[in-house]
Amino acid sequence: MERAQPLPNYLAQRYHGWKATGYADNQSWYRQLAEQGQHPRAMVISCCDSRVHVTAIFGADQGEFFIHRNIANLVPPYAPDGDYHGTSAAIEYAVTALKVAHLIVLGHSSCGGVHGFHEMCHGRAPELSEKTSFVGRWIDILKPGYERLGGNDAEIDSATLEKEAVLVSMENLLTFPFVQDAVADGKLTLHGLWNDIGEGGLEYYDAKSKTFRPV
Repeated sequence: MERAQPLPNYLAQRYHGWKATGYADNQSWYRQLAEQGQHPRAMVISCCDSRVHVTAIFGADQGEFFIHRNIANLVPPYAPDGDYHGTSAAIEYAVTALKVAHLIVLGHSSCGGVHGFHEMCHGRAPELSEKTSFVGRWIDILKPGYERLGGNDAEIDSATLEKEAVLVSMENLLTFPFVQDAVADGKLTLHGLWNDIGEGGLEYYDAKSKTFRPV
């Protein structure tokens, strides 16, 4: 790792500021977390987008959420093929080891991954269609939802497709046997959310009306 470099100065300064204030004021809490381990009540699967600040949205402290982030907050179908599966591994750990009570998929407005998928489907992002594109092959997960909305024959707005990505992920969650079992036993509940970044809005998927409603 000869090319590894020290932290940029602005990050180092922010760290020292946190250590002198945020950590110093809550030192016993941090030590308790370190000694007793984590016991989060919920797992949140959100997008890598830097504008999506999960802990800020819910006012959460350290130890409250088990958070996994990926491109477009997508969950792949259950595929025990012995390959590398970061998202599936995180879900397995949250449900079987941490035994979280809630599993939340959090989508958001202006999602670059969802936009890239739409562009790829219309032939405007050939680089994403390449087999060598990690992003392109990942966002292929959204195809069933896109086709359900009418695919290239339909006019699909960004928010609708972003919310569809949440629904596809929730459907795929239920292909995992241990998720199915936990839900059936009443030990786990699934939730689909969509965050409007600019307006600070938050909507949840209402299974009865099959629509997203304001929280």
